[in-house]
Amino acid sequence: MGLRYLMLAGAAAALAACGQNAETASSSDANEASGVAVEAASAQQSADAFEFDAPSGVYESEATHRYITFSYSHLGFSDPWVRWREWNGTLNWNAEDPEQSSVSVVIDAASIDTGVDVFDGHMKGERLFDVANHPEITFESTNVEATGANTGTITGDLTIKGNTKPVTLDVVFNKGAFQERDNIYRLGFSGKTTVKRSDFGVDFAAPNVSDEVDIVIETEWIMSAPESSE
Repeated sequence: MGLRYLMLAGAAAALAACGQNAETASSSDANEASGVAVEAASAQQSADAFEFDAPSGVYESEATHRYITFSYSHLGFSDPWVRWREWNGTLNWNAEDPEQSSVSVVIDAASIDTGVDVFDGHMKGERLFDVANHPEITFESTNVEATGANTGTITGDLTIKGNTKPVTLDVVFNKGAFQERDNIYRLGFSGKTTVKRSDFGVDFAAPNVSDEVDIVIETEWIMSAPESSE
């Protein structure tokens, strides 16, 4: 959203500058610059309205559209992807000032899913996530910063196996809208970060299995809208 606007605005500015510096300019160039400028203005108007389509309030993670996945290098041969099937989150969304928003997530560590049964057992064992003694993985945000019209960072405390470390996510706000069919507001975010397994005591088999792990998150959050009085 924001990136598209910046690209369109930059294109309009470049075309306009070329027109000023050249002694003669074709009418098609002038029309194109004008058209791009109009499109950029329209995109900005849409962006301004778009950001507030989902009002402030407490949103819950939507069970059928939420994904926390991570990837690591296996001896340099492949980069497997793993996910947790079960987790819940609460997003306290501040539409007027997104930097005042906060998020809390609890993951069922035993719900890890590698796609291979034997590897699921390895992941749950005491040498890795030790789910018998540490059944939950948690994340509590401590700071939110806007970096663009629809981008930002979320810093928070990630706790795995009793080890808590600060982690910063790069996030993109994808969409916010009211869905009349279900009478709910819905928000969509994407996030990514990289952490070290050794920071959380989950570094068995390193460096054959990479210490660095890439985390990718795709989430949708919902909040019930007030019932219509009509």
